[in-house]
Amino acid sequence: MKRAFAALATALGALSLLLTLTTGPSLATPPNIPSASTAASRLASLTVAAESHQSTYNRDLFPHWITISGTCNTREQVLKRDGSGVVTDSSCASVSGSWYSPYDGATWHAASDVDIDHMVPLAEAWRSGAWAWTTAQRQAYANDLGGPELWAVTDNVNQAKGDQDPTTWKPSLTSFWCTYARAWIQVKWYYGLTLQSAEKSALTTMLGYC
Repeated sequence: MKRAFAALATALGALSLLLTLTTGPSLATPPNIPSASTAASRLASLTVAAESHQSTYNRDLFPHWITISGTCNTREQVLKRDGSGVVTDSSCASVSGSWYSPYDGATWHAASDVDIDHMVPLAEAWRSGAWAWTTAQRQAYANDLGGPELWAVTDNVNQAKGDQDPTTWKPSLTSFWCTYARAWIQVKWYYGLTLQSAEKSALTTMLGYC
């Protein structure tokens, strides 16, 4: 009996290794990313308009990162959600684990190498209608864990993206363009934000990769 269990354990271990090798890195994605067809429908419903209020944007108008639970703030929650084998200390800081960045395909083993990207950047949201929101609404947006707004990605990739929309910046991995467009559209649709004509065209092109 013991030999049978040992053989079974060995077989299961081999299967687990095979699955890891064939499926690649695991990726925990943020919730509520719509299907390509739903995203296309929502994209068509968005209001196309010129951006405004650029000169009045200030990042401090979007309070973050706020405490979510216990000692954990929003950034720490995303690191735990999107990482693999994440271990945190008593203050909720990630002390070990790994993070796969879907924008560029890199895997990191130090939380300091990972930024939390706002899919639709705060400045872009501001220019697209968030200038008219209350501070409470902007805080909810900047710390939104219920939709596909927050992503754990390579820090310098996030910094290179800055506040650009898909017209001028796209992930280097074209295999991620479909998911990126679906998530971007969902955020703009959910929050009633506008988009520019060129932005709409770029998103339509990216949905073509689905």
